[in-house]
Amino acid sequence: MNTKLNLSGIGMTSQRTRERLLGRLMSQGITSMEVLDVIRSTPRHIFLDEALAHRAYEDVALPIGFNQTISQPYVVAKMTEAILRGGSLDSVLEIGTGCGYQTALIGQLAKKVATVERIKPLLDRAKKNLKLLGLRNIDFKHDDGSSGWQEKGLFDAIITTAAPQQIPQDLLDQLSEGGRLVIPVGGDSQQELRLITRSKNEFTTEILDAVRFVPLLVGQVQH
Repeated sequence: MNTKLNLSGIGMTSQRTRERLLGRLMSQGITSMEVLDVIRSTPRHIFLDEALAHRAYEDVALPIGFNQTISQPYVVAKMTEAILRGGSLDSVLEIGTGCGYQTALIGQLAKKVATVERIKPLLDRAKKNLKLLGLRNIDFKHDDGSSGWQEKGLFDAIITTAAPQQIPQDLLDQLSEGGRLVIPVGGDSQQELRLITRSKNEFTTEILDAVRFVPLLVGQVQH
């Protein structure tokens, strides 16, 4: 399959199936046209194994190996919409690159993205996927992400695709003034998606939704 065909999709990965997904997201309350536009233009099927590509535009989470998943499009849209609330984004930190789908969306909405993944084969796969899309504003790091990426300085937004029991202080410390952290928090039985906004040294919290993410784990996986 050539690259052009791979990116544009056919059959169950065609533009028509993407439009159906957009309609579903809008019916669930996603209103940001910026977010809807990047979901429309980003080929989710290239981030999945070929056997699952036909399900790429269903509103479901799907396995990507290593006990990880590509998140449900509604949740991805909700999280992306939340970090955009404060306006344009110069720098965003993503904890949990996975296969790179969420990274691809953020990379089209922010000037710079720093993304951290603890499982090296997933990080390598994400790099290939994002190179295929021509995104050049993304820096990658192989680490567990619980301490963020301090060398990169402060971020306008941090988005976390794995759930800690408690929010790491390091992530709060790396938010710039007015910065927003979107993070699932909780254990296996109950998690809530939180939006935390920094104002000087105070943090306000809004609960966005009930969610279910893999846990935020410490340590690296090489292969």
